[in-house]
Amino acid sequence: MPTRLEITCIVKTDRYNPHERIQSVGGSGFRYSQSDAIARIENGTNTFWTRGGGKTADVIVASHNGRKYLKTTNDGVQPDNLLALASCA
Repeated sequence: MPTRLEITCIVKTDRYNPHERIQSVGGSGFRYSQSDAIARIENGTNTFWTRGGGKTADVIVASHNGRKYLKTTNDGVQPDNLLALASCA
């Protein structure tokens, strides 16, 4: 059974492409690089979720032009909900 974790913050890269902007995600007691978080979802170790605007959304792995990235189920192509989170300290 995967451990469910809430993502409350992110670390952004300096890239402008929204599919390459997230460097890592974090929450209470954890911080994973985007590639580590993707691997944890794909191998069943963790599931992730986040909240914004009073709603919750699951975080999933998506692919754009052959590159995997994280986004919420509520987003279209771009990972807007995650990009709107506060920066991890």
